[in-house]
Amino acid sequence: MLLVNNHLKTLSLRVMRYALHGTILILICVLSTSALPSFAQKERKLIREGNTLYDKGKFKEAEMNYRKALDANKNSPGGLFNLGDAVYQQRNFEESSKIFGNLAGSNLSSTEKASVFHNFGNSLLEAKNYEKSILAYENALLKNPSDKDTKYNLEYAKLMMKKQQQQQKQQQKKDQQNKDKKDQKKNEQNKDQKQDKKDQQDQSKKISKEDADRMLEAMKKDENKTLQKLKKDKTKVQQVLIEKDW
Repeated sequence: MLLVNNHLKTLSLRVMRYALHGTILILICVLSTSALPSFAQKERKLIREGNTLYDKGKFKEAEMNYRKALDANKNSPGGLFNLGDAVYQQRNFEESSKIFGNLAGSNLSSTEKASVFHNFGNSLLEAKNYEKSILAYENALLKNPSDKDTKYNLEYAKLMMKKQQQQQKQQQKKDQQNKDKKDQKKNEQNKDQKQDKKDQQDQSKKISKEDADRMLEAMKKDENKTLQKLKKDKTKVQQVLIEKDW
């Protein structure tokens, strides 16, 4: 089983100085460091303090410093990147994904963008969004094809996506089997209900026939009684006629 290398690429204060070296070099010819705008000095100081806290594992405190640096310069690549790292370390992968995703469109060097996409991929990977993490790692390799960490994580993301797809298929199969069982049970219940209804109807017919037979029997008895009565009455009439005085 491959184990993902969750190594975060970092754009520390030192790395960001290299990234901005050309600009600083031009300014240094005519300006001293103390002549830099106060908000830029504040931004750098806060990022530097944040990095110190980050290295000590105090990620929440580091996050607060990076956010303050962004208050001084909301477009600070170093502040944004390191903020993404800090919230990632706190397992807030949804926010770190947004940060790195937005930063990917910034005006950075190829090496820096490779780091951004790598960390973007890590955040998506931890969030189990394997398909998008694969795209992020592929973008990172376009910027830095020789990065072994990114290559490793890319293969791991592909493996996890395949596993996820298999699990989804198994779950779909299980869901379908459960549905079939429910449908079968429902059909059996409907069948039993129909049979019960038919039995009731048959019983009703049977009772009706029995009632009809009883009524017929009763009618026959009444008829016999009537005939017997008529016979008696006829006898009486004949007796009266015989006894008449001529």
